[in-house]
Amino acid sequence: MTALIYLALLVVAFFFLIVLPQRRQLAARRALIGSLEVGDEIVTTGGIHGTIRTLADDTLRLEIADGIVVTLARAAVGQRLGGPGDEVDGAERADEEIADELDDELDLAAADTDTAAGSEVDGEERRGRRRR
Repeated sequence: MTALIYLALLVVAFFFLIVLPQRRQLAARRALIGSLEVGDEIVTTGGIHGTIRTLADDTLRLEIADGIVVTLARAAVGQRLGGPGDEVDGAERADEEIADELDDELDLAAADTDTAAGSEVDGEERRGRRRR
């Protein structure tokens, strides 16, 4: 009898931990693909960034550079970056770009400091080897 209770608990846990999250993810993906509009900026599952130029039932035409338009399956859309009326997304992207630039500057400054310190250490090590 207790084995049946444990089995039932295992089935319920499996349902709540595996099946429900997967259903939610699938519903969110269907909603994303269904809500695409001309002018939306997207990233494909292959990592190609572009702007939607035309939409059909199962395909879309994506401009990936000036004058370069490719046809993709709608299912190839990985995420939406923004659209023509998404001022908030644009502001968030601008904030992210500024943060990325600051991170890059800090990384460069740290790399310069490490390089300078590393060259002194390397010089001392070289001199120490020559003396021996």
